[in-house]
Amino acid sequence: MMVHGEIWTAKELFVYPNEYIYWSIQIVMYPFMTGLVAGAFVLSSLYHVFGIKQLKEMARFALVFSFALLFVAPLPIVLHLQHPFRGINVFMTPHFTSAIAAFGIVFFTYGAIVASELWFLYRKHFVEVALPLKEKQDKTVGEWLKFFIFCTLTLGVYDISEETLKRDHKAIKVLAGIGIPVACFLHGYAGFIFGSVKANALWMTPLMPVIFIMSAIVSGIALCMLTYIMTMEIRKFLASRKMTPTQRFQSKEDLKGVEVSVVRMTAKYLLFFMVFAISLELLDLIFRGYTAVKSWDVLRSVIYGRDFTDIFIFQYTIGNLIPLILFLMPGLTIRRTIVGVILVLFGVFMMRWNVVIGGQAFSLTFAGYMHYHMPIIPHDWETFKEGLFGAVSVFILPFILFWMIAKVFPVFDLKESH
Repeated sequence: MMVHGEIWTAKELFVYPNEYIYWSIQIVMYPFMTGLVAGAFVLSSLYHVFGIKQLKEMARFALVFSFALLFVAPLPIVLHLQHPFRGINVFMTPHFTSAIAAFGIVFFTYGAIVASELWFLYRKHFVEVALPLKEKQDKTVGEWLKFFIFCTLTLGVYDISEETLKRDHKAIKVLAGIGIPVACFLHGYAGFIFGSVKANALWMTPLMPVIFIMSAIVSGIALCMLTYIMTMEIRKFLASRKMTPTQRFQSKEDLKGVEVSVVRMTAKYLLFFMVFAISLELLDLIFRGYTAVKSWDVLRSVIYGRDFTDIFIFQYTIGNLIPLILFLMPGLTIRRTIVGVILVLFGVFMMRWNVVIGGQAFSLTFAGYMHYHMPIIPHDWETFKEGLFGAVSVFILPFILFWMIAKVFPVFDLKESH
């Protein structure tokens, strides 16, 4: 029987016989996806908690997107398990005796907060959709289904008076405030899992959870910006096809103006968190070099030698330095923003890659190395879920869920009284 990890692990020099790269691409995707969840929620909270009105539309968009991402967050680790049905034990029997076991409590707490915040935010919309359908006599099958869904979502509360809506708004603010530390803990514990592994020289650092949280916020904001721009462009294109040439020109100009102002404001906060994230990562690197503990020789050979391209070219130069320059240049355009946020997402993904894969690149003998060859063409279920197609599937799924959820929670053209 083949050992898990043997398919994609190549060994060099002195490596123990039972050593393989056990944590593969899905364990790279796991902190990456949970980071997107936390980052999207923090972006939505910038409006709900801190009252930054320019981000009102982006905040609603980010909250719904965070909810869609939430369902996909545990999927990579479930796919990685050799017995995936055991994964439910984390949720059914959560406890704090281990970092991964605590995930059940944190995940459900965060899910409840996001779901509650969404309910308060969209309650008025549910009532306004449900009441006309309730009064309608001859309903079609589609209308009956819509009526059932929206009546269920109202939870029997049809009061949409001004006073009640103000209370809803206060509840949203409280939930968003509570949600920020919970969202950070949701992703910070992923960094805690790595940072608490005493046997691994690259992972063992108290800065690991903080680095993960900061890069998570960066990636979440970047993905929300990218998805927001894509969605706005698709809406603009579809709207322009239904209008006369004069209407088309006016509508496009108005829509573009709104988009640029929102994106530029969001880019400022993205820059702020990027500076923090990069500073922490560089601080960690400098600290390791300065203290030069026993394992530093092998770490130096990995960081400055074998993984030099992945760390300093892909992560720091392409994923950090170039986006910083693009965002700092005056007159930020939509095209430049798209390039910048894609590079930011790439940089955060490479950071996760370098931590997970790079942390397993050297043997516990400190005299050998292992190389990871990700399966590209799937030959069986194992090479599919632990290869390129499995990772791409995990990344695409939130967009499909977002499209479905947005049918019930509209992210645009929502009438609000507050």
